[in-house]
Amino acid sequence: MKPSLLIVGCGNVARRALPSLIERYRVLATYRDPAQAAALRAAGAIPVYADLDQPATLTRLAGLASRLLYTAPPPAQGERDPRVAHLIAALKRRSMLPQHLVYISTTGVYGDCGGAWVDETRTPAPDSPRGKRRLDAERQWRRAAQSGGVSLSILRVPGIYAIDRLPVERVMSGSPVLQADEDNYGNHIHADDLAGLIVAALARYQGGIRVFNACDNFPLPTGTWLECVAAFAHLPPLPRLPRAALQQVVSPALWSFLRESRRVSNQRIRHELRYPLRYPDVGVFFTAHAPCRSCFGAPEGEGVGLGRV
Repeated sequence: MKPSLLIVGCGNVARRALPSLIERYRVLATYRDPAQAAALRAAGAIPVYADLDQPATLTRLAGLASRLLYTAPPPAQGERDPRVAHLIAALKRRSMLPQHLVYISTTGVYGDCGGAWVDETRTPAPDSPRGKRRLDAERQWRRAAQSGGVSLSILRVPGIYAIDRLPVERVMSGSPVLQADEDNYGNHIHADDLAGLIVAALARYQGGIRVFNACDNFPLPTGTWLECVAAFAHLPPLPRLPRAALQQVVSPALWSFLRESRRVSNQRIRHELRYPLRYPDVGVFFTAHAPCRSCFGAPEGEGVGLGRV
């Protein structure tokens, strides 16, 4: 009999992982919108109604599965994640915490590292509310795993992209970015590669708590990334501004993102999870998908012209 897996927050990336997961597990997936239930059932999962903002709906999740994949985001406000707290309380109320947990976090928990290389041993120091919410969730899952004696894998994820989730609207907005000599670094991960890393993390059932940076091999300046997107979508590049000027013209939320700089090492996923990235850098993606440029209005037959960035 297949082991059972409960997915809480079955969004785009989790759905990409579903075909592989269904081969390995009896998959149950939560939903809030009734329209989602039919899609989950058609994909081979067993839909289970649950609302993380309504604790009374979570009690039935206890004991349903021996493994748990949690991909649900925290609320948009505050510095805590009450949704994780609600679920853990519901699972522990009947002393039925799954034996292996995988939580999808963010590299934003590292905060601004001044462009330095960071690995999983670096102490998290988020200075944005979104990073603090994710770190709070990590700490809640850590405490639950330690008290319950179960295995926990935390995947810290940077910007997720795919052919259908490129920041084209951001480029079309014309909102400026930092000038090249002041630009900040960040990593990316293709949605399909993240799905593969999720499958690999669930298969790593070795006990204890382990953190993995689920990112690509090569960090990229933010402005360079958006220039790649602009070229791919046949759009003009965004204007560049000095740091002081840029802070004055973008929203505080956007500035909190643009001012952070870090180069994240993925050595641990390469050596321990041993998942071969399909897109080890964004240049591989853009080159491989050059024919898809027509979706964005590029002239037929025109190449991307980016090479490996």
